[in-house]
Amino acid sequence: MSLQNVKTNAVLIKNTMDELKSDLKVMNEKYNMLLAQQLREENAKLVQAVAEAKKKLILLETQNGIKQINVPSRKMCTHSGVQAQPEKVTEEKQDLEKPVETKQNNKKPKEAKTKKVKETKEPIAELPVDIGRLDLRIGHIDHVERHPEADTLYLLKISCGEDKPRTVCSGLVNHVPMEKLQDRYVVLLCNLKPVKMRGIVSEAMVMCASCDKGVEVLMPPPGCSPGDLVECEGYNRNPDAVMNPKKKIFETVAPDLHTNDSLLACYKDKILTVPGKGNIVAETLKNVPIK
Repeated sequence: MSLQNVKTNAVLIKNTMDELKSDLKVMNEKYNMLLAQQLREENAKLVQAVAEAKKKLILLETQNGIKQINVPSRKMCTHSGVQAQPEKVTEEKQDLEKPVETKQNNKKPKEAKTKKVKETKEPIAELPVDIGRLDLRIGHIDHVERHPEADTLYLLKISCGEDKPRTVCSGLVNHVPMEKLQDRYVVLLCNLKPVKMRGIVSEAMVMCASCDKGVEVLMPPPGCSPGDLVECEGYNRNPDAVMNPKKKIFETVAPDLHTNDSLLACYKDKILTVPGKGNIVAETLKNVPIK
């Protein structure tokens, strides 16, 4: 194919494309004109339908005693501070707006409801911070093993009268042999906030007599059962569900917990007891703190 033929074909193709573009433009213009005409016709129908619906609504409202209020037309706008005038009401509309006596017009105005004054709640009296706020119970050590992540901690399973045993992490490894803990009864503080110790949540604390000479687990009286309550004469037992660490309840009570000359566990000068069964005692440590 010669170069001249190529040029001729290129010109022919260009002319054909220009003609197609021109035809497409004309077709788009005609389509837009038809679409605009269709939209105008549909809009006129909608305007007419709205006007008829409005007329019916006004008629129904006036028949039911709802007074019609004149509203400014769209043309009545305020310019330069001049107030627009309301549109004139036709005779037909005036007839429609005549009040019609209905049951609704005869209704008595509702009496204004009187607002109830909220009664101010009296502040709840704060309970005294004493041993009555501690949930001390008898527990039974069902199982004891070494904590997998801490050399100085035992991992105990202790029954205390609940549906399942509590998990307790206790730092007694260097003070009490494992065999002396297995299957024995202890005094358990049950309402401390649970705390995670080396990855395991501890749910209570075993109460012990403690000093520089050593640490001894407190001994409940014979005949106790898991869940038996520990009480102190002269103090009402009213423990918190869980003691709030911010209020430092245990920290306030703890300095007055101790053993006396007779090895009896005491709060101040009062002995800790399990009602009907006996007193809480230490094994050998006299006059030392309990914690």
